[in-house]
Amino acid sequence: MTSTTASTRWRLKEPSIIPGFGLTLGFSLAYLCLIILIPLAGLIFRASSLSASEFLSILTDERTLAALKISFGTALIAALINVVFGVLICWVLVRYDFPGRRLIDAMVDLPFALPTAVAGIALSALYAPKGWIGAWFTPFDIRIAYTPIGITIALIFIGLPFVVRTVQPVMEEIDREVEEAAATLGANRFQTVFKVLLPSLLPAIMTGFALAFARGVGEYGSVVFIAGNIPYVSEIAPLLIVIRLEEFNYAGATAIATIMLVISFAMLLIINLIQSWSRGRYGNG
Repeated sequence: MTSTTASTRWRLKEPSIIPGFGLTLGFSLAYLCLIILIPLAGLIFRASSLSASEFLSILTDERTLAALKISFGTALIAALINVVFGVLICWVLVRYDFPGRRLIDAMVDLPFALPTAVAGIALSALYAPKGWIGAWFTPFDIRIAYTPIGITIALIFIGLPFVVRTVQPVMEEIDREVEEAAATLGANRFQTVFKVLLPSLLPAIMTGFALAFARGVGEYGSVVFIAGNIPYVSEIAPLLIVIRLEEFNYAGATAIATIMLVISFAMLLIINLIQSWSRGRYGNG
């Protein structure tokens, strides 16, 4: 038996072109376990200390349901609004060259750099009944701050960069010759946008939507100041978790957190399935 045959027999796998697969895979799994899986397992383990009746009681509590409805409802509305205006901002930044374009492009990232608490205080000052913007709505008996409307505005502020920075690189890769070819074949601008450009951007748009939605569901700092924190009206689920912790009701807090985790995972899974379907159909993204 030659040495070549022996080495081939005992070789477990073919060598990779890029070395270090085993080391990097082990580090990745260890990192994911320490940072994500173990904390989530601890959360679920803590919530499992509750009986089924106790867990169901927390789930069906009117205050819990109202907080979950506000958190997920405002996050969904804000993410949808960010998709529309985020794509428009991407179109302007990518397709047009004008004075101040780089400045506007840099301003998109401000919510990433600005502390969320500072953003919440600034938005509260602007949209309060006596604020610069809120005062214009007060004569019409329209309140923005300390209502779900104010929460939605805060979530739009912190979620917009996720859509823009996800869609912008994909839009830059789309060749303008595709638009010219569509126009040559007789398509008008409406048909070019909705039948040529948007299908190519759909996977990136879905990714941006998922990121903005996920950030909005768990957002606390920028929302807690403008929300008003009125139970059944403008109380978000993360704040209710903090309240339960301050009451030393750790089981109740982890139960609400587990409910949020399950709902968020289910919604993100649906979004990812739609995203995979769009990639398979349009072959882009």
